[in-house]
Parts: sequence; structure tokens; C-alpha cells
Amino acid sequence: MSAVPEMKRPVRGDLASMAQALAQFTQQEFPQARPAEVRIAVLVPCFNEEAAVATVVADFRKSLPGARIFVYDNNSSDRTAEVARAAGAEVRAERRQGKGHVVRRMFADIDADVYVLVDGDATYDATSAPRMVDTLMSNHLDMVVGFRVDQAQAAYRPGHRTGNLMLTSFLASVFGEAFKDILSGYRVFSRRFVKSFPVLSDGFEIETELSVHALELALPVAEIETPYYARPAGSFSKLNTWRDGFRILGTILKLYRSEKPLRFFTVTGIFLMLVSIGLAIPIVVTYLEIGLVPRLPTAVLSMGLMIMAVLAISSGLVLDTVTRGRREMKLLAYLSQPSSQAG
Repeated sequence: MSAVPEMKRPVRGDLASMAQALAQFTQQEFPQARPAEVRIAVLVPCFNEEAAVATVVADFRKSLPGARIFVYDNNSSDRTAEVARAAGAEVRAERRQGKGHVVRRMFADIDADVYVLVDGDATYDATSAPRMVDTLMSNHLDMVVGFRVDQAQAAYRPGHRTGNLMLTSFLASVFGEAFKDILSGYRVFSRRFVKSFPVLSDGFEIETELSVHALELALPVAEIETPYYARPAGSFSKLNTWRDGFRILGTILKLYRSEKPLRFFTVTGIFLMLVSIGLAIPIVVTYLEIGLVPRLPTAVLSMGLMIMAVLAISSGLVLDTVTRGRREMKLLAYLSQPSSQAG
């Protein structure tokens, strides 16, 4: 009776050894079966950042040791490219002036699983990058925005702070509240987001466009507080508070018109309709009293405004159908990209 268990022991041992040997053979012969390492790309658009770019490259190399760091020089007149290359970054160039053009080129050229977009002015905290990347990956998000918490009075100018608050509030009222800092240049993206995002902006409006794209498709996003520092000596901001602020506001209005056409043209139509009625009331009252229309030009203007109001509302209805189809195409483009966080 005792002989049977003794015969089973070596059989179990042989099976375990065979399974272990098979696993080792599979890992050696089929390395693709191993979990792939996440490829991280740090994207740094630069224009005349000779004084700061080396610090940015060094800090992100230390915080994300396995990441590839790409610096795109946008027609700098100083030694930005040379300094970045000496610091260990992969330097490329974009000749069309404007941050939007640079981001479009970056998203098209670079292949990675996770993208970290950061300005080259050394104002953003590189030590926050691992936490932002981990938040993106662990929660299966498509974008994580660095919500700036200024560490010095000179870091965030009052005009920029006020403009950011106004634009953020306006964007929240139009597209829904999801961000507290829509103009932050510190963001982490999934591959799906980057490869399905149609960059249309030319300049600093790109941050607004990124936020609206995420809100429009209801993509999973998050916002993390990150320190925001003053620029180092010798580095100067290229952002003009009034000029770029109006450009960003114009971008929001254009996006509102294209993404919410029914609401936009309905509001426009109702306004024209109210003006038309306001002009028509005295004419109608006069006609009822004396049977004449003494102000014929005003009557024609009132009728023209009413026609325009009807056309505006009709255009909104048609464009709303077009927008829904375009949004579906964007969503299909997004879903066509494999998720780097699948599983």
C-alpha cells in the first residue's frame, strides 16, 4: 500500500520540472510574450530657451530614467539646439513658427506608449512626472494635466492668472467643468489620445484645443497639482497676455461654434429675432392706429432680421447633424488606436 505514493512523488516532481523548463524555453524563444516595457517620450517644444533647456533635460532624465527626451527647436535665434543636444536630448526642428505647429509635428513623428508634454522654460516640476505617468497608467486615463501651484510671486503673473481663470470658467460653462487650469503646458497623454488628436491650432491656443478635444469625446482625464516655479535668469516668456489671451478666447468661440452649432446658432437666431420684434412693434402699433406704414425702411430691416434669425436656427440644425457625424469619426479614430494600458 505504501508503494503507490512513493511512485507518485517522482512523477509530480518531473511534471513540475517540465513545466518550469517549458516556461523558461518560452521566455527565451518568444521574448514578445514577456510584458512589454512602457515607452515614455518627453516632448519639449522650445523657442529661445538656451538658459533653461539644459535644466529641463537633466531634470526629466533624472525623474524618468528610461524615457527618451525630444527637444523640438522652433527657429530659435540663440543656442537652444546646441545646449539641448549637449544635455543629452534628441534635437529636431520645426520651421513653421508657433507652438501648435511644433506639437503637431511631435505627435506625428514620435512613437511611444506615454507622452509627457512640457515647456522648455524650467518652470514645471520634473519630479511630478512619475506620479502623473503612474496616474495615467494605473487609472487607464488618456490625459493628466499638471495643475500649476505657483511657488513664487514671479512665477504666475497676475494678468495670466486672471486670464486663465476667465478662460477656464468660460470653457467650463460651454463644455462642462473638468479642468481648473486649461492653459497648463504640462500634460501626460496616452498613445490613443496623441495619435487620434487632429491638431488645428498654430500657437498657444493648443492647450485649449487639447482640453476641448478631451471634453468633446468625454475621454477619461485627471488633474494633479504640481509646483510651478519662476523662470531662471536669462529666460523670458513668449506669451503676450492680451494678444494670446484674445487668440485663445477666439479659439474657444470657434470651437464652440463648430462643436456646439445648434446652441450657438440658436442663441444668435433668438437675438436677431428679438431685435426684429423690437423694431416691428412700433410699426405694427402705428399701422393699427392709422392704417399706414410710415417707416418702410425699418419694416424692411425688421423683416430681414427675422429671415436671418430663421436661417441661423436652420443652419444650427443642419450643422448639428454634421457635427455629430464628425464627432463619431473622431471617436472611431480614437478607438482604432490600440490601448497601451489594455489588460
